[in-house]
Amino acid sequence: MSVDTTKVAKTNATTAASPAKPSKLAGAATWADERLGLGGVLKKNIRKVFPDHWSFMLGEIALWSFVVLLITGVLLTLWFVPSMSEVQYQGSYDQLRGIYMSEAMVSSLNISFDIRGGLLLRQMHHWAAMLFIGSMMIHLMRVYFTGAFRKPREVNWVIGSLLLLLGTLEGFTGYSLPDDLLSGTGVRAADGFMKAAPVVGTYMSFFLFGGEFPGEAIIPRLYIIHVLLIPGLLLALIAAHMMLVVYHKHTQWPGPGRTEGNVVGYPMLPVYAAKAGGFFFIVFGATALMGGLMTINPVWKYGPYDPSKVTAGSQPDWYMGWPDGALRIIPGWESSFWGVTLSWNILLPILILPIAFWLLVMMLPFIEAWITGDKREHHLLQRPRNAPTRTALMVSFMTFYGLLWAAGGNDIIAIRFDMSINAITYFMRGAVFIGPLVAFIITRRWCISLQRHDNERLLHGYETGVVSRSAEGGFSELHLPYSEEKQYTLTARDRDEILPLASAEDANGVPAPDGRASKLRLKLRKWWYGHNVQKPTVEDFEQAHHHGDDHAVEGESSKELH
Repeated sequence: MSVDTTKVAKTNATTAASPAKPSKLAGAATWADERLGLGGVLKKNIRKVFPDHWSFMLGEIALWSFVVLLITGVLLTLWFVPSMSEVQYQGSYDQLRGIYMSEAMVSSLNISFDIRGGLLLRQMHHWAAMLFIGSMMIHLMRVYFTGAFRKPREVNWVIGSLLLLLGTLEGFTGYSLPDDLLSGTGVRAADGFMKAAPVVGTYMSFFLFGGEFPGEAIIPRLYIIHVLLIPGLLLALIAAHMMLVVYHKHTQWPGPGRTEGNVVGYPMLPVYAAKAGGFFFIVFGATALMGGLMTINPVWKYGPYDPSKVTAGSQPDWYMGWPDGALRIIPGWESSFWGVTLSWNILLPILILPIAFWLLVMMLPFIEAWITGDKREHHLLQRPRNAPTRTALMVSFMTFYGLLWAAGGNDIIAIRFDMSINAITYFMRGAVFIGPLVAFIITRRWCISLQRHDNERLLHGYETGVVSRSAEGGFSELHLPYSEEKQYTLTARDRDEILPLASAEDANGVPAPDGRASKLRLKLRKWWYGHNVQKPTVEDFEQAHHHGDDHAVEGESSKELH
């Protein structure tokens, strides 16, 4: 009879062969994993690789400034009173003592002067809001300039655009809560903007304010929107944004060993988590320094809101400045239909332009994909110079935004530089149309010139500063080829191809329903790619070498570049 030796003891140990009792922490982890299935998810993502580049920190600044906003905002809610009930101020600030104002304004003054560390919290909260919106804008531009919004990340671009919109609205609602003279002027302006909407404008105003402006409900309602509704939406969108980043994997810059199918960088733990955690403390520390040393929104100087007063030089926070600039420079256009007056000078700059501009920015990935016909997945970033039309388009948008933003301070510019405010207004009216066009042309030509410069460097190498003299007496400068890593980086891009479109006619010569659209797409495609400079081919390298470039890139390297 055979014996199964696999079940025979191999030691003479007297203790039972039972597993060691797990620790309490391990037991709790096992219990949670058996019920939630977190072990597999964490094991897969805890070693997730992220690329390393300074430009990727722009999104982290937005994330960590939002965390600072949450921390300081929660603390401020402990003392802020969102009420418009009128009381007499009896706090520490002598200049306003004895004046009647809303409880919201009183609590803002108490936080600033009577709560230890309250002014620091208020100013940190306000500076973090500035950083949050500013870093989101710059991050959005970085994503666009590098082509990181292309398939499969179009949805994440839409989420980012929504985050920017909600962040702007969140900033406005928080800016309005203290009920001081400056913020009250902004709320009064918002009431006028809503009433300019035809048919529904007055209903919108009555619904928001709970009756005639200013009523007694606007501050409590803005408070709920500010601390509950919009933060909840922001948290959900940020979570979705981060999940999609992990799911699609992070984009990376071209380089040796980096392809569309891999990611070269550092794992989530311990490297990336440690760096991200350290960066949070840098953002927190910088915000704390600004909150402690740089005054922002000094509500005690403005005093409580009074509908009969307007502060001189009143302006909204910078992220709301460009619609204000459009409002200031637009002519006083109005139309009357059947006894109804349409105020185009308010409708266009405030109610139509911001929404249209935001929708255009949100649709940019889909517009580009429709024009180019590119349906491939992209995980490698592009240098802005290698997409001249796209880069020029965003620069023209930036110019348009910047000119309107400057127009929002036309009165301050006129005072500071002793200029005519009318002259500034007329100049801005023309500049907002001409400036973006000039910026587009200059930027695209600049990118094309940089492409040509890259090709020259690849074909002829870099200048060493060493001058040699030939036997015939001629002088020439010695050129040496770039390193293989540099050459790879300069040529790691696709050739721009004007992809063919479907025929505008069918087999019987009958025009297709979308024939005109196809012709339009073909024209736009040629406009998009037509002026781009393509990277050198193997033949270009051989020709450069053949014509006496003894120090140009050698044939073996040129094959790798192709």
